[in-house]
Amino acid sequence: MEPKSRKGPWQEFSSDMGALQRPDIAPLPKAQQVVRVQRTKAGKGGKLVTLIKGLAAPEAELKQLLKQLKAVAGTGGTLKEGVIELQGDQVAAALAALEKDGYRPKQAGG
Repeated sequence: MEPKSRKGPWQEFSSDMGALQRPDIAPLPKAQQVVRVQRTKAGKGGKLVTLIKGLAAPEAELKQLLKQLKAVAGTGGTLKEGVIELQGDQVAAALAALEKDGYRPKQAGG
């Protein structure tokens, strides 16, 4: 016999939630994606980083793009939750590399 929860016998989320999720939708073409490139220091311990947001692609493709951007900029970087972070002020290099790859990036922020 399983113990009852304090809220009652009902469950807020059923075990078959996977059946209710949307099917995978194909991502937008590169030229239609809203890609933003900005530099920031917020939450980085005072270090300047360049963030690239709005890329709708599988993680494997994002990792390949990160590798390409790091090589072009000559700096380190990482991929966190779909956002590419490059070390330093690499806005110009990132914009040029993304345009060359078929995206239509825009600079965000100041």
